[in-house]
Amino acid sequence: MTVEETYLKMKQKLSRLIPDDEIRYKAEIAAEINQLKKERNAVILGHNYMEPALYYSIPDFVGDSLALSRKAAETDKEVIVFCGVKFMAETAKILSPHKTVLLPAKEAGCSLAASITAEDVLGLKEQFPGIPVVTYVNTYAAVKAVSDICCTSSNAVKVVASLDTEAVIFIPDEYLAKNVARETGKRIIFPDDTHPSGAALDHPIIGWHGKCEVHDQFTVDDILNVRKQFPDVLVLAHPECRPEVVEASDFSGSTTAMIRHVENTKAPRYLLLTECSMGDNIIAANPSKDILRMCSIRCPHMKEITLEDTLGALVNMQYEIIVPEDIRIKAARSVQRMIEIG
Repeated sequence: MTVEETYLKMKQKLSRLIPDDEIRYKAEIAAEINQLKKERNAVILGHNYMEPALYYSIPDFVGDSLALSRKAAETDKEVIVFCGVKFMAETAKILSPHKTVLLPAKEAGCSLAASITAEDVLGLKEQFPGIPVVTYVNTYAAVKAVSDICCTSSNAVKVVASLDTEAVIFIPDEYLAKNVARETGKRIIFPDDTHPSGAALDHPIIGWHGKCEVHDQFTVDDILNVRKQFPDVLVLAHPECRPEVVEASDFSGSTTAMIRHVENTKAPRYLLLTECSMGDNIIAANPSKDILRMCSIRCPHMKEITLEDTLGALVNMQYEIIVPEDIRIKAARSVQRMIEIG
């Protein structure tokens, strides 16, 4: 695809969101990336939180992190460029050990993933012996490696139910754990609560105080204030939001589930309580729908991934993700066990 063809394709989607001069500039970079990925035999994955100019120009696949990693594993491409954050690229490496996985930025961390370490998990296992550990996929490989099973925001309830145990340790997202507890009618405690360790056996879910710094900022007042002006608004919240925010919303689901809900419903207008760029991407894909742009919350880590840095990663084959094989094998078991549940 030529630069002009790339520009026209991007303009069709992004003219309401991005100035024309910026689209032209980004199209030049995107065209160079798309040519170079052929030469490198690479597949580019774009998470739903990527900026619109990137999201609508270079990815071969877009979506949630786990689904992207699984799709990349099924391709015959030798190189995976993951336009997301580090834990996502690690998951791609876990599922594609013989492929080169690149992250376009040197850091691109995650506040939630950074909230817990493998040593923390081992400490929980010691404090609550015999209780299985359910780990959200938004964690680093070393944490997955010492867990029993992983889960996503969309299958967390199903994974917890599959264990058929009196209690589970659910890490690291505090709000997702509380939302799972609310949905299943279970109680929840935290390791720092005042109680004897054995008392946890009377509480089905043992949580951890990790949070997504983006979803943590949404409040019930945000919803109430919007509803005052737009009583007919349909509010969608990610399960990483506070339980009271999820309860006050009309729909809660993973990023892909939120996208599909907007596509498949006909509400007068929508409010998305999630990362801003995803809201922009949904607006671009649904020009006939009224989507309120209240959002001013951009993930600082996702923001590190740009078209310019993606080009640099491919030109220099830099920022390769390395997962030690002993950790990868153990982490893969936790991920695969989740995949088998569905």
